[in-house]
Amino acid sequence: MTETLAVVGKGGTGKTTFSALTVKYLREAGRTPILAIDADPSSNLNMALGMELGETVGQIREDTRDQVTGGTFQPGISKPDWFQYQVMQCVVEGEDVDLLAMGRPEGPGCYCAANHMLREAIDRLGNNYKSVVIDNEAGMEHISRQTTRDVDWLFIISDPSQRGLSAAEHIVRLVGSLGTRIGRTGLIINRVVGELPEEIRERAGALGVPLLGILPQDPAVGRYDAEGRPLVDLDESSDIYPAVKAVLQKCLQELDRT
Repeated sequence: MTETLAVVGKGGTGKTTFSALTVKYLREAGRTPILAIDADPSSNLNMALGMELGETVGQIREDTRDQVTGGTFQPGISKPDWFQYQVMQCVVEGEDVDLLAMGRPEGPGCYCAANHMLREAIDRLGNNYKSVVIDNEAGMEHISRQTTRDVDWLFIISDPSQRGLSAAEHIVRLVGSLGTRIGRTGLIINRVVGELPEEIRERAGALGVPLLGILPQDPAVGRYDAEGRPLVDLDESSDIYPAVKAVLQKCLQELDRT
C-alpha cells in the first residue's frame, strides 16, 4: 500500500529542505519507488532533489480549459483518460525517485471539473509507488482543492518564532476543515540554535498536535543552496539530516504498526 507524507509550513521555515531529506531517507530505507510532488510553485523542490523540472499539472488544467471552451478538445478520447496520459507526461523520472510539479492552483474562470479528474489521475499515478512525498505551500491550496492524494502523515514545519507558530496554528485549524483525509498530524520546529526558548515550547505544546522533533540550524543547508548543490547530498555528518532521520524513523514505525 502507498504511504503519503505531506509537508507544509510558511515560507522560510525549511519545509522544502525537510521534504528533500524525507525523500533521501525513504530511498535509503528502501521505501521505494518514491513520487515527490512539488505542490508549492515557489519551493524549487526539483533543485533540492537534483532533478529537472518538467511541465506542471497546472499547465495541463489551463490547456484543457482552453481546448474545452474553444471547442478544440481532441475527439475520440475521454477526458479522464486524456488527463491520465498528460499527468504521466509531466513526471520527471529519476533513480528510485520521480518528480511531479503541480504548478499554480487554478485562478478565476477555472475549468473546475478538471480538479476531480486530476485528483483521480494523480491517485492512480501514486498507486504505482511505495511512498509519495508532497511539498505544500502554507495555504495547502492543492490539498484543500483535493487535487492531490489523501495523506497518512502531515508534517507542519515551523521555525522557532512567534510568526512561524502563528502560521502553524492557522494550518492546524485548516486541517480540520479539509475534505482530504489526513491520518496523523505533527509539528516539527526547524532552524533551532541551542535550546528551544521556553515560550516557544509552551506555545507549540498548546497547538493540539504532537511536537515530533526539533531540528538544528545547519549552515550546510545555506551553503549547499548558495552553491546550487542538491540538499539530498547532505549526509550523516551534517547537523540536520540525523535529526530528520530520527523523526522519520519514529513516525514511519508508527505508520507500519497500523
